[in-house]
Amino acid sequence: MPSSVIASMQYDAQKRTLTILYRGKRGAYRYYNVTPEEYDAFRTAPSKGAYLNETFKARQHPYERLNSSHFIHLVK
Repeated sequence: MPSSVIASMQYDAQKRTLTILYRGKRGAYRYYNVTPEEYDAFRTAPSKGAYLNETFKARQHPYERLNSSHFIHLVK
């Protein structure tokens, strides 16, 4: 999953949440109500940043910014 915007991501199909750790000082966010189909399309998109901006964010999924204790496990 090479991306200039995303350092790591994790999807929970049961809870329908997508957690994204952005590169740099952008932090981490958790998006809610993400269907498995949306996640698959995002995961396979040639540009994750473009997909986020043009498609995913346009659908206005509820989200929250996470503090570092929530996303430390995403960094490997």
